Amino acid sequence: MMRFGQRQIGRDDEADVAVTTTEISGVPEQQQMSAYVPPTGAGNGSETVVRLDLFRVIRSGVLNTMNASAALGRSREQLKPELDVLVATIAERERLNITMAEQGQIVEELLNDMLGLGPIEPLLADEAVTDILVNGPDQVFVERLGRLELTPYKFRDNAHVVNVAQRIAAGIGRRVDESSPMVDARLLDGSRVNVVLPPLAIRGASISIRKFAKRNITLQRMANQGNMSSQMAQLLKIAITCRLNVLVSGGTGSGKTTLLNALSHFISHGERVITIEDAAELQLQQPHVVSLETRPENSEGRGSVTQRDLVRNALRMRPDRIILGETRGEEAFDVLQAMNTGHDGSMTTIHANTPRDSLTRLESMVSMANGNLPLMSIRRQIASALHLIIQVERMRDGVRRVTRVTEVAGMEGDVIITQDLFTFRYDASAYNAEVKGTFEGSQLRPAFAERASYYGLEEALLDVVAR
Repeated sequence: MMRFGQRQIGRDDEADVAVTTTEISGVPEQQQMSAYVPPTGAGNGSETVVRLDLFRVIRSGVLNTMNASAALGRSREQLKPELDVLVATIAERERLNITMAEQGQIVEELLNDMLGLGPIEPLLADEAVTDILVNGPDQVFVERLGRLELTPYKFRDNAHVVNVAQRIAAGIGRRVDESSPMVDARLLDGSRVNVVLPPLAIRGASISIRKFAKRNITLQRMANQGNMSSQMAQLLKIAITCRLNVLVSGGTGSGKTTLLNALSHFISHGERVITIEDAAELQLQQPHVVSLETRPENSEGRGSVTQRDLVRNALRMRPDRIILGETRGEEAFDVLQAMNTGHDGSMTTIHANTPRDSLTRLESMVSMANGNLPLMSIRRQIASALHLIIQVERMRDGVRRVTRVTEVAGMEGDVIITQDLFTFRYDASAYNAEVKGTFEGSQLRPAFAERASYYGLEEALLDVVAR
């Protein structure tokens, strides 16, 4: 939506309706300036602001003049010259006194509405933004460098938000409306989207976008950024090469999928990999990858395809490895079965705060799928299937860190035995905005050392843990 400003535009008799940005947003001007600095050319302090009623007059004229199908199949560059002429013509016909800068801004907003996601389109182009959170038409937050910030961007009204949400859903063949008010989707660039509409969202339609990482994140880059130590990166590289079954554990937004993508770089190009996700966002580089995506039920309550359905089907597709984007339900039983039946090197993620919590959650999920299985049998399956648990956490300074690399070492009685190979030790004496600490190795001999010798990597593994 166009932001309002003190600059008065249009007919003289409309001058009294000009208002300030502060009055419209309800956020103090000082807070707006410190809350978010838009990317260059997308809303900085020197940008001309246009009154909403003026924008609506021109927008209505454009929609009435231009054929609705004119934008289909055309790029932004192809449409822009036509819109420039059209906006200038409408402004002259309606006797609207606008400058070239204001005309250019209106054209950009119209292009964002026609081809993009409206007012949040500049945020998608800002590489520093990792999450975009729309809470109704008047409130758009972003996460930058791990911290939430309020932006000055707004939608015209709730119908505008709903229109953008429906366009996102329609792009992947899904629907979202009052009868089906929730949907998980993705953008063309792979960004993950969740939409919740009224009446479930009380204060207006909600859109949550987890942006697709355009940079190719590797373990070495994560080590250089301080997300883990170089020794941890080397250990994880060996673990994937040795085809260990890996569980990445962490909270929401802790970087589980990013780490999963980084780990996948060490999968051999000669392997057949099948990925299973609710909304496809894994970025595997291997040539032989089959990506499967779940499907929600239709308006008649039929036709849904769950993760469990896809895992079972994947076992018939001759996979070397199965990568499940997130384990959160009955599919946990089938994933463990796959790991236990020759599909070594499989990986998945789970929401949990510690490695031990992740094992408990797995037990609960398997129990939901097969209530008649005794607890001892479930634990034996878990201990046999899993080799490594990687715990990730988004810390208070916004940095994602690997806080533990924990090995599943087997069973002792009715208890699953684990040992920490690496741990992040927080320095409590240095409390400030930036979290201080060190990545420490336990110097224990990993239980998978014998497996590493089969791949000729035992010496490299022992060298890493001995440092």
